[in-house]
Amino acid sequence: MRQLLYYTLFIGLLVGCTTAKDIVYLQDAIPFRGQEIEQNYEAVIHRDDLLSIMVNSRNPELALPFNMPLVTYQVGGDNVGGQRILGYQVDRNGNIDFPLLGTLHVEGLTRLQLIELIKRRLIHDDYIKDPIVTVQFLNFKISVLGEVNRPGSFTVNSDRITLFEALSMAGDMTIFGKRDKVMVIREKDNQRTIYYNNLLAAEVFDSPGYYLEQNDIVYVEPNSTKAGQSQINQNNSVGVWVSVISLLTTISVLIFK
Repeated sequence: MRQLLYYTLFIGLLVGCTTAKDIVYLQDAIPFRGQEIEQNYEAVIHRDDLLSIMVNSRNPELALPFNMPLVTYQVGGDNVGGQRILGYQVDRNGNIDFPLLGTLHVEGLTRLQLIELIKRRLIHDDYIKDPIVTVQFLNFKISVLGEVNRPGSFTVNSDRITLFEALSMAGDMTIFGKRDKVMVIREKDNQRTIYYNNLLAAEVFDSPGYYLEQNDIVYVEPNSTKAGQSQINQNNSVGVWVSVISLLTTISVLIFK
């Protein structure tokens, strides 16, 4: 029991000695110095993406065949429901089957590129002379796990999300998160890649994992302090923690007396 109390006291001192060097983001960033953004952060279409594609025109009847219907759904046993738009699922070959235009290869395109492709085809095939096309991702989400305050999966409503924004959505890291080794797990083109990101340094802006993509997983590892505490927690009890608090109080009185 005495060894356990000493070990707990040691861990407490370690936590108290945590410095800004361990937790402050972007420590080597130079204020007021412009940095060119070289990366292309616009989201591209992947296999298994679900796309909402809407076509409009001055003549609504011409656009009608190209739009998916609204589907009414009910939640639970109550008469509470809503409506949602059916989307186009990108198949394993990177294609979608679009009304009248047939098979379109969309994998690797951005939203804007797909919009231009559909507009060009509608005009070229003489379906609509003045098409207005909108494309949205219906299943763009990311997951944040580990040492964050609110872990979970989050829906992204734009084409752009950074690693810092994802951590913000998850309530930021806890004090026990490893800020110099944040993992981004990405599955793309039948490959799984892991990027390690050091958020303490400005070099994170150049990481391939800084701008997140659909279905990326962000994992924040626990630091050594949290790992040490987990060993104590396996054998903790109310009596142990009462003794620890009592011991810390006694030591404080002796030091500051």
